[in-house]
Amino acid sequence: MKIDLPEIVAEVKAAFERYEQALVANDVATLDALFHDDARTIRYGGVENLYGFAEISAFRAARSPAGLARTLAKTVITTYGRDHAVASTLFHRSSAPGKVGRQMQTWVRFPQGWRVVAAHVSAIDEE
Repeated sequence: MKIDLPEIVAEVKAAFERYEQALVANDVATLDALFHDDARTIRYGGVENLYGFAEISAFRAARSPAGLARTLAKTVITTYGRDHAVASTLFHRSSAPGKVGRQMQTWVRFPQGWRVVAAHVSAIDEE
């Protein structure tokens, strides 16, 4: 298995950046499009555990669009072969001083493109 093929890293980076733009703009349609539409897709959030695409989509639709802006740091995208990847990043929000957010996403290439199949978002006190 080849790890970090440059062209695959570039593809996942583009999908990750599309996700980030949609997140801060609260573009729910794009966020939904980037998650795999399956009952096995999971997203653990800061205060919620979401099992299946339907729960993730409902959460996105109901969430307030206020305070979503953030800055990213230490983003790492690692690809495994041509069809699997993990994207990890730290983030800071002005609405959460003294905290650092952590986000990890598992991406899989499907016929319709790269999709998140598992995600985890949490925040801890900044050191």
